[in-house]
Order: sequence, then structure tokens, then C-alpha cells
Amino acid sequence: MAKEQIQYVTAPKVEDTRKKYCRFKKNGIKYIDYKDANFLLKFVNDQGKVLPRRLTGTSLKFQRKVAQAVKRARHIGLLPYVADSLK
Repeated sequence: MAKEQIQYVTAPKVEDTRKKYCRFKKNGIKYIDYKDANFLLKFVNDQGKVLPRRLTGTSLKFQRKVAQAVKRARHIGLLPYVADSLK
């Protein structure tokens, strides 16, 4: 008997069972500073787009504040609107 090899067309799904949490609620942060560009880079992907809530785990309230802070930082010139490789 020949051993059969299992070949997957796509990678098998491995579910991550860790619960996502809002880092702002956990640490008691109430204000998101738009002048802190290094902190805001954690919520922006390589192209310069704001990462969605489902990826970052932030709550709706703080996701709105993050988006507003990123927009303000872009307007001042601390963050670029579009980038090829930001990180």
C-alpha cells in the first residue's frame, strides 16, 4: 500500500481563541495624542490606511478617536497620506 499524502489547496484554518481587547480601556487612556506619530503608526498599515477594529481590537469609541487623531496628524504633516513602505 502506498501512503497517501494530504495536499491542501489553501492553508488549513487555525483559529486564534485569544480574546481581543481594547488597549485604551485596559490601560485607562482617555486622550489619544495626535502629535505622537510613533504611537499612531501602530494603527496604520504599510500603505498608510487606518487598520479596522476587527484587526486592532479597539472599541468603537476609541476607534473613532484614533481615526480622528490620524487625520489630524496627516493634516499637520506628521503622518503621510499615502506611503509605499511606511514601516
